[in-house]
Amino acid sequence: MTSTHAFWLAGRQATGEDAFDVTSPWDGRLVGTVSIPTDAQVEEAVAAAHAVEAEFAATPAHVRAAALDHVSKRLVERTEEIAQLISAENGKPIKWARGEVGRAVSVFRFAAEEARRFNGGEAQRLDTDAGGVGRLALTRRFPRGTVLGIAPFNFPLNLCAHKVAPAIAVGAPIILKPAPATPLSGLILGELLAETDLPAGSWSVLPVANDKMPALVQDERLPVISFTGSEKVGYAIMDSVPRKHCTLELGGNGAAVVLADWASDEDLDWAATRIATFSNYQAGQSCISVQRVIADASVYERLVPKIVAAVEAQVTGDPNDASTDVGPLVNEDAAKRVESWVDEAVRAGASLLTGGKREGASYAPTVLADVPADTTVSCEEVFGPVLTIRKVEGEAEAFAAVNDSKYGLQAGVFTHDLQTAFRAHRELEVGGVIVGDVPSYRADQMPYGGVKQSGVGREGVRFAMDDYTYERVMVFTGLAL
Repeated sequence: MTSTHAFWLAGRQATGEDAFDVTSPWDGRLVGTVSIPTDAQVEEAVAAAHAVEAEFAATPAHVRAAALDHVSKRLVERTEEIAQLISAENGKPIKWARGEVGRAVSVFRFAAEEARRFNGGEAQRLDTDAGGVGRLALTRRFPRGTVLGIAPFNFPLNLCAHKVAPAIAVGAPIILKPAPATPLSGLILGELLAETDLPAGSWSVLPVANDKMPALVQDERLPVISFTGSEKVGYAIMDSVPRKHCTLELGGNGAAVVLADWASDEDLDWAATRIATFSNYQAGQSCISVQRVIADASVYERLVPKIVAAVEAQVTGDPNDASTDVGPLVNEDAAKRVESWVDEAVRAGASLLTGGKREGASYAPTVLADVPADTTVSCEEVFGPVLTIRKVEGEAEAFAAVNDSKYGLQAGVFTHDLQTAFRAHRELEVGGVIVGDVPSYRADQMPYGGVKQSGVGREGVRFAMDDYTYERVMVFTGLAL
C-alpha cells in the first residue's frame, strides 16, 4: 500500500484533508498519493513567506549559498532514486530522467556560485555633470518580494529547480506549485531544502489544484510570478495581474534549418541524427524540441531519407528500459490530441513518411512532408513526437520560414559559414540561435526565453535572479572623487 506524500508548508511537512493519485503514463500503475493543502494551509504558507521577506533578504550570502550547495550535493547522492521517480510519474525514458537530475544538480550549483557574487554593487561617479560634483551612485539589487513559481510536467525536477534556486540565491521567498501530473519530483526538492538552515517560511512546495490557482495568482503578497507552461494559461495569468512582475516561459515550434553548405554525408548524417533525437526526446514534450525542419533544396533529397531512417531507429517502449529513447506522452488525452493533428494534416494533403500510429498514451515518432501551412501541426506547438519537413530555395527563404510563426523560442541553423551564422543571429526572431545543431540545446546557465508568443523574461540562473530583483540606487554626497 502506498502511503500519502505530505507537502511542504513554510519549511515543514503537512497534510491536508484530501489527496490525489499520481499514476504512470506508461502502464497506469499507482506511483504515489499526494496530499492537497487546504485553503487555510495555502494562506498560512503565503502569510509566512510574506512575513519572512525582510529576514530572508538580509540572510548572509554564505548561508544561502551553503543551502544551495547542499541541495546540489544531495541530488547527486540520490540521482538514481530521483531519476526513477521522474520516469515513473512522467513516463520519461530513464536515460533522459538521469540527465534531468544531472541538470538540476548544475542549476543548484550555479545558483550557489551566483549567490556568492551577486549584488556586490556597481559604482558610478556622477560628476560628469557639474551638479554631480562630489557625488557617487552605488546601485544594488533587492528582491521584489515572494515568488510564486508554477512548474510544468515535462521537466518535473529541473524546471522546479529553475524556479527555486534563483529565488533562494537572491533571498526571495518562494512558493512552488508543481504540476498536478508530476508533483513528486517537486516534493523531493522540499525534502532536500528541509535539511538546510534556511529560515522557516522562506519556501513552500504546495500541490495546489489548478482550479484553486486564480486566487493564489492574484494575491498581492506574491508580486512575482514565474510560470512555465502553455501560451493560453501563461497569458491568462499575465492578463489577470497586469501590475505584477511576470516571467513567462511558454510554447514554441522549434525550427532546424539545414543550409546548402551543410552538404557532406557526414554533415547530413549528423543533422539527421540530431533532428531525429531531439524531435522525439521527452516524447516531443519540450518547448524547444525540433518540430519544423527547413532544408535547402540542394540537400533536401539526400537529407529526408536520412531523417526518416534516424527517426525509425529511435527505440520506443518501456521508459524503465535503458535502451528506450521515446516513451509515452504524459497521458492518453495528450496522445489523442497529437493523433488528431497528424490525421488533420494527412487529410489536408501532407505526406506521412513514417509513424502516425497511437497506442494508448504512446505515439509513434512521426515525420510529415508537404504539410499545408494552415494545418494545426504547422501553426501550433505539437508537444509530441512529430516533425515536419519543408524544402526552401536559399538562406533568405529559410530564415523567412523560421520567422513565419507566432512563436519565437529557439532555432537551430546547420551552417559552417560564420557570416551566415551572424546573419541568422540578427534576422531570426527568436530568443536563441543554435549554430551547427538543433534548437533543443539549452545550457542551464545561459539566458533562456522567447519573443513573440513564446513568452517574456528570461530563465538561466543569473538571468532569473535579475528578474526576481530590482535596482535600488544609493547616492553619496560630498566625496573627494
